[in-house]
Amino acid sequence: MLFKQQALLRQKLFVLGSLAIGSVLYLVARVGTLDRLQPICPIENRLTPPEPEQIPLRTLQFKRGLLHELRKGNATKEQIRLHNLVQQLPRAIIIGVRKGGTRALLEMLNLHPAVVKASQEIHFFDNDQNYARGIDWYRGKMPFSFPHQITIEKSPAYFITEEVPERIFKMNSSIKLLIIVREPTTRAVSDYTQVLEGKERKNKTYHKFEKLAIDTNTCEVNTKYKAVRTSIYTKHLERWLKYFPVKQFHIVDGDRLITDPLPELQLVERFLNLPSRISQYNLYFNATRGFYCLRFNIVFNKCLAGSKGRIHPEVDPSVVTKLQKFFHPFNQKFYQITGRTFNWP
Repeated sequence: MLFKQQALLRQKLFVLGSLAIGSVLYLVARVGTLDRLQPICPIENRLTPPEPEQIPLRTLQFKRGLLHELRKGNATKEQIRLHNLVQQLPRAIIIGVRKGGTRALLEMLNLHPAVVKASQEIHFFDNDQNYARGIDWYRGKMPFSFPHQITIEKSPAYFITEEVPERIFKMNSSIKLLIIVREPTTRAVSDYTQVLEGKERKNKTYHKFEKLAIDTNTCEVNTKYKAVRTSIYTKHLERWLKYFPVKQFHIVDGDRLITDPLPELQLVERFLNLPSRISQYNLYFNATRGFYCLRFNIVFNKCLAGSKGRIHPEVDPSVVTKLQKFFHPFNQKFYQITGRTFNWP
């Protein structure tokens, strides 16, 4: 009986020992695999993978904290004096083009710690009543900022309003001007879609795009229709060039800003003489919305308003072709003037 108990005990110990040895061999093999995948080297010689470039948290705290309180009117005069905050006239303006992506561009540039945006469209230079209020009124509409920051505002109507170039020139002849454009026919349809949505909200009827874009008497493109006229970019740009040299304009590809925004934003950073601060960390694609959203830090994210990216109505293909042929010579001249070419039909 004792002999059987001893044999059983030895058998259990053998099994336990085998399991222990097997575990040790597995761990050794696993460590060996990890070593091959991630070579171990002395700490001082180890290369740390670069972290995604992020906007400095301290700057963000100032910009999203104190400046936010100022916009709400909660900051005190002492805080304004202590931090040397000022309301500056814009050193850059997004002058257009309507439905080209002006809001998206402004919000994305606001990711940069050296940029402060005017949240609303001021309509100072294109509105006679506002313009009559004077430059101090305009400055008062600007956000508070630190002296090293630049203020940017956007009002797409500036691009197509005749009086605006001269008025902006009188304020600042060296100002930098941003124009964001999309394929002209697509932009015209987008323009129509926004107006159509407004009419439908008010239970009003509206003509189909084809009837507005094509003159029913001549069957030619209707250049009196504002959505078509706005898309003749070169006609409007020529008016601006009477006051500002080409080097003070930067053309942004609105179609690319939707699909691959970072390269476009980096070009704008260089144009504005800003250090490169916006990185892929700050932009992430929202599959639900179909657009890129903005990441300011690990806490604060922002997506554009739901009204962006409206579904366009179907347009007669023959009308689309007619418009593309109409815009083609104007596009060619626009490429020649600006030095930037697009893959437009």
